[in-house]
Amino acid sequence: MNCRSCTGSSCRHQPCVGKVPIFSSLEQEDLAHVALMIRHREYQKGETIFAQGDAPDSLIIVNQGSAKAFKYTPGGQEQILYIFEEGNFFGEQYLFSSQIAAYYVQALEPLKVCMLSKDNFEQLLHRYSAIAVKVIQELGLRMTRLENALQSSGVRNLDARISALLLDFAEKYGSGTSGGILIRLPLNREGMANYLGIARETFSRKLTQLESDKIIRSVDNKSILLLDKQALQEKTL
Repeated sequence: MNCRSCTGSSCRHQPCVGKVPIFSSLEQEDLAHVALMIRHREYQKGETIFAQGDAPDSLIIVNQGSAKAFKYTPGGQEQILYIFEEGNFFGEQYLFSSQIAAYYVQALEPLKVCMLSKDNFEQLLHRYSAIAVKVIQELGLRMTRLENALQSSGVRNLDARISALLLDFAEKYGSGTSGGILIRLPLNREGMANYLGIARETFSRKLTQLESDKIIRSVDNKSILLLDKQALQEKTL
């Protein structure tokens, strides 16, 4: 992997710990203690952080950029499981067992991460019980999102699932403009289709229909303008 790694004071001028939710309860002195334990790495778009079958040995926190966790179906199709954004973390489940990674994690764009080794992470959990509570809360939310996604894939119709995805992206990546909500998409059209577990052609056809209905407007390959949020919300019901 063509990534750069660094440690020491030269890297800590932009520590990520202050903006990571699992460390939000710590005082400045404690945050400084955590920062001393962190290693920083950078990945280019498309680089793999770890692969299915690897044995990750660090808690990895997204400092800047985003990454996707995915598996391949028996038919060879990519199935996206999660999108990790700034402040999210992953790899924690492999630090307390001999499990190997069950999925791939790959950078969706230039990515900066903070890494805590297994030993350092265990030290923090013993020293700061609030961190352990935050980690448990985050894992619970992640499980709920995955369960909801699995449930909706079997119950919701396709229009509702696509609408829900666009609304989720609008909340996370959208910015208000005079014409609507401009959504900077974390995935391309193929990636969003993979996220939903449908064919790209089907997804593109549904987006075209939303454009015809004047609910959205494609700006470019990475952006969509949400023109009518209420109409999109009604499609999720």
